[in-house]
Amino acid sequence: MDLHLRDRSVIVLAGTSGLGLGAAESLVKEGATVTVCSRDGQRLDDALRHLESIDGGDVRAVRCDITDRKQIGRLIEETVESVGGIDHIVASTGGVPPGGLDELDDRDWYQAYDLLMMSLVWTIDAAKAYLIESPGGSITVITSTSVREPIVGLTLSNAVRRGVIGLVKSAARELAPDVRVNAVLPSAFDTPRIQELIDNAVESGTHPDEETAMADWIDDIPLNRLGRPTELGDMIAVLTSDRAGFVTGACLPVDGGRLRS
Repeated sequence: MDLHLRDRSVIVLAGTSGLGLGAAESLVKEGATVTVCSRDGQRLDDALRHLESIDGGDVRAVRCDITDRKQIGRLIEETVESVGGIDHIVASTGGVPPGGLDELDDRDWYQAYDLLMMSLVWTIDAAKAYLIESPGGSITVITSTSVREPIVGLTLSNAVRRGVIGLVKSAARELAPDVRVNAVLPSAFDTPRIQELIDNAVESGTHPDEETAMADWIDDIPLNRLGRPTELGDMIAVLTSDRAGFVTGACLPVDGGRLRS
């Protein structure tokens, strides 16, 4: 299926690792002009080399800390100056620290809010005029199945990401009919983030070893495996494209069947 994304300009926030990189890979394969960002220069270089090795669209890499409003503004303006506009945003953020209420302090909460919520607010504010000008502007937000069914030990994600869904729903109405806004809800995928959570579970004593911790994640997924980042990326590519032209305000699970509701 041709998604007609060739030469469309897409920014993938935090697109140098994990699910963000998976989204960037899928979009490049569809011929899109993809700009990825990270605050880590080495990750940018590595991701750029990897994405340039894929046959498809053009790739750009821009250093940007998405918890800084001014840097997001510069990312948007530099992209417009370089490629002529912005058609789509994929809002990936990476994860926030695990832990329960007793393990988190005020700084953890404020940092999680800036990373998960305010980065999206600032991106929408900086990019919406360009997205409105596009013939098919869209925003796709990568969140988590925790917005529907909380995950034990991920209190920050459980709480703040639910607010992100409220923003997605509000933005979908406020930016319609010019810009579509959707969210995808991944479960456990084969990314550095899942390894981080497994390591944390072993270090905290929640699980005796990595094998047991991994099994706990997989046992909760009816398809009995972790997802591959490009499996999420392919769904994001569809949502980004005009093939999903009547889809906005949707929260689509890509979870191997984890959600029960």
